[in-house]
Amino acid sequence: MPAITVLVIAVALIAVVTLAKAVRIVPQQRQDVVERLGKYKRTLNPGLNLLVPFIDAVRTKVDMREQVVSFPPQPVITSDNLVVSIDTVLYYKVIDSVRATYEISNFIQAIEQLTVTTLRNVIGSLDLERALTSREEINRHLSGVLDETTGRWGIKVTRVEIKAIEPPPSIRDSMEKQMRAERDRRAAILNAEGHKQAQILTAEGEKQAAVLRADGDRQARILQAEGQAKAIRTVFDAIHQANPSQKVLAYQYLQALPQIANGTANKVWIVPAELTKALEGMGGALGGLSRMVGDEPAPEAADHASAVEREAAEAAQAAAAAAQEIHDEVRVAEAQATGGTQQGLPAPEPVSPANLVNDPADQRERG
Repeated sequence: MPAITVLVIAVALIAVVTLAKAVRIVPQQRQDVVERLGKYKRTLNPGLNLLVPFIDAVRTKVDMREQVVSFPPQPVITSDNLVVSIDTVLYYKVIDSVRATYEISNFIQAIEQLTVTTLRNVIGSLDLERALTSREEINRHLSGVLDETTGRWGIKVTRVEIKAIEPPPSIRDSMEKQMRAERDRRAAILNAEGHKQAQILTAEGEKQAAVLRADGDRQARILQAEGQAKAIRTVFDAIHQANPSQKVLAYQYLQALPQIANGTANKVWIVPAELTKALEGMGGALGGLSRMVGDEPAPEAADHASAVEREAAEAAQAAAAAAQEIHDEVRVAEAQATGGTQQGLPAPEPVSPANLVNDPADQRERG
């Protein structure tokens, strides 16, 4: 009995092991390369597969998904003899598991070495500045060379990316200084352009403001001149419509004469000798205005005649005093200018206020 039990157990174990070796389940996106007695037999696809136990064996399990591998930084010399460190990333996919298994022993290592040598050839023909700015060109060149070579191995290189290009520290410092100087230059140019535009806009604004001010001043002067012209025309029309007498005009002249004499800017007055005669004639005019045609006082103004005569007398007296004072100042100024050696103008005869307002002819007419 014990021997039979052991035999049954042994047969059962052999059957389980045989079944395990005969049945192979392959997951999705994987292929198993099967060899029979050391020779390639077939490739197992995803799903349930049967093998001949103890005769068929799985050589490799190939992952058919796209893979990514990052290579360590590699020192590369550029055309201007500068050593840069380049770090690359490779994307590949196995398209033929049999060739990837039998054409090359380690396709990852082969791809890495091929990438390094191709990268050195490409970077060796470029200077540092072009190498830093031509990543797309380098990637296309690497992809073309790797895809052509790895196609024999059943490998498809889908993409090659340069992750980093690190120049030496001294070159990085020089590049930073150059970039800083370039930024400073651009900032200075932009600042100068802004200052220029500001000055242009300011000048344009001042120009427009000056033009507007000049136009406003011109309009103001025109309006002021038109206003003065209208005022003069109105006064002139009013005077002609009022028909003032000569007595009123002479009275107004006598009132304005002291104001002319009292001007602060009048330092020296040259009084002609005919001034007294003019004043005498004015007095005669004041006395004889009543005898002029059409100058008779109106009945309603008879009550004010005496008042007007008194005001005229006072005005004549003030005018005579002002004329005498001006004449004295002129004499003194002539004496100072000539040093007392030359004689001044002959002194005019003094004019009394009575002579200005009392004309003999008027007195005779009244008598």
